[in-house]
Amino acid sequence: MPELDIQISVEDERWPDEEQLSALSERVLGAAAGFIATEEKQPFPPHPCEVSLVFTDDAAIREINAEWRGKDKPTNVLSFPAFPVTPGKTPGPMLGDIVIARETVEREALDLEKSFDDHLTHLMVHGFLHLFGYDHIETDEAEKMEALETRILARLGLSDPYAGQDPLV
Repeated sequence: MPELDIQISVEDERWPDEEQLSALSERVLGAAAGFIATEEKQPFPPHPCEVSLVFTDDAAIREINAEWRGKDKPTNVLSFPAFPVTPGKTPGPMLGDIVIARETVEREALDLEKSFDDHLTHLMVHGFLHLFGYDHIETDEAEKMEALETRILARLGLSDPYAGQDPLV
């Protein structure tokens, strides 16, 4: 089982406390890492891989999104791989950063009629897969990434978040 060194930063007081977020992160990212290691044969280095999770708000993620993606609007999750990684290739010691915005997660969870924790879990898995080079720009890439997300979430006891939808493009 791959080892992860998960670093948590909470930038908005509306998030659950750091202990709760840490426990959730370890469970979710641990399951995702274990799944891609065994099912996708994703190699991991022999030492723990560091991943940083930043729990912030819409204002902060909007600035990051504008600076790094040229999109001046808030979004739910952004991922920043520390090194370029292709799925199936061994990552370096630092996987990268995942940034998640509180208000957007809340709003989307309500719109999707899902619990906040279930939607947050999905976004954590989604962001984590981006750190390994998975993407959803092209339809075939989106189908592969969404299938992985769905299978990982099923292992965590959650339903298919994409049921009845076209792949993300």
